[in-house]
Amino acid sequence: MRLVETIKNIWKIDDLRKKIITTIVFIIIYRAGTFVVIPGIDPNSLRELKNQTASGLMALLDMFSGGAFSNASIFALGIMPYISASIVMQLGAIAIPSLQKMQREGESGRRKINQITRYLTVIILLFQAPTYLINLDVQLHSVGTALPAGIWFKLYASVIMTAGSMFVLWLGERITDKGIGNGISFIILVGIIARLPHALIAEFASRVQSNAVGGLVAFLFEIIFLLFVIAGAILLVQGTRRVPVQYAKRVVGNRQYGGARQYIPLKVNAANVMPIIFAQAIMFIPIFFMGFSKSGESSGFLHAFMNNTSFLYNFVFAVLIILFTYFYTAITINPTQMADDLKRNNGFVPGIKPGKATRDYIDEIMDRITLPGAIFLAIVAILPAFAQIFGVSQEFAQFFGGTSLLILVGVVLDTLQQIESHLLMRHYDGLLKNGRIKGRVGSAAAY
Repeated sequence: MRLVETIKNIWKIDDLRKKIITTIVFIIIYRAGTFVVIPGIDPNSLRELKNQTASGLMALLDMFSGGAFSNASIFALGIMPYISASIVMQLGAIAIPSLQKMQREGESGRRKINQITRYLTVIILLFQAPTYLINLDVQLHSVGTALPAGIWFKLYASVIMTAGSMFVLWLGERITDKGIGNGISFIILVGIIARLPHALIAEFASRVQSNAVGGLVAFLFEIIFLLFVIAGAILLVQGTRRVPVQYAKRVVGNRQYGGARQYIPLKVNAANVMPIIFAQAIMFIPIFFMGFSKSGESSGFLHAFMNNTSFLYNFVFAVLIILFTYFYTAITINPTQMADDLKRNNGFVPGIKPGKATRDYIDEIMDRITLPGAIFLAIVAILPAFAQIFGVSQEFAQFFGGTSLLILVGVVLDTLQQIESHLLMRHYDGLLKNGRIKGRVGSAAAY
């Protein structure tokens, strides 16, 4: 079989074999750490915390942490604080001249920005750790227990969680350096996949063993529909529009440079999952304010926003995703810089004048391809709500779209592309019989 032959070829490549084994070892260490409970906390009293993380934003945080959040683990805060710090630095680079200067310094500037991002991550962790402990104390009180009293416990527990998250970051960086794929993205991927078997088994049991409508046939239709959604997500992640670029010939001494035609790949979904993350943060604001309501009652308007399967919630959610897609694409894709780089390297788009005309041409193309990409992204984001409406359990419905599916598809494609590159470099066949695997154009980071 071709699959067996491909696995044998992968194992024959010594460098690739070491990278895969190293990645597996680091992942095992990470998964083991998600079950190590913070010292001083009784694991048997975490029932209410697990119920709290069964839905909503908490479920998303628990998924990204691989279950460490609901286990009150030393890795409870996971990798998300680092991602938050990275987003802040990415947005700050647009408005802060000193960060813009670092970006233009090449490798040395990248190292400085990474170091600042780590410091910012520690600051975020030192705020999030006590907040996590306060929420945990509230959940424990509801079952008749409590956290150990005294400031000493809160102090050392905060330090342990901060150190745990930084250790997870270190594992991710080691996977990037010595393993296969992007380590940070891979850790998030493992957290998402870790919940899939339980969700799949639970959905199967609810369909087959209970009196649910459709039984096994309904479950099979769910799997088929999920495969179609994954195929659509792959198209969304890989979709590009190639802009042809011609380079003018230059003669330096006895050598001729340029004259070749290349392409600028413009992504249909240049913003990746960021619009969904921003939109979800906005959609949880009404729930946040309802938590401070003394009456415990909500108007019909607010109640609709608290129900993730309501029409109003999903309509506003989709509109926000489309708007944030345009916003994030505008701040990450700079047509002016692209036009200037082409002009500086004696390149031009055939039929388009260099300079302002090229900038306007690239900007026009981005506007055209961003709209269908934004609409498709919005549809993928609200598919879990439709899955719940049609009777799919909330835990399994999370895999029908949204952030988790796009991250899963994107990271898997990036990792498979790296494996295929190793195979082709050693003159072996690729993973596919026809064509090649295309990962995401640009950053390999899942977020």
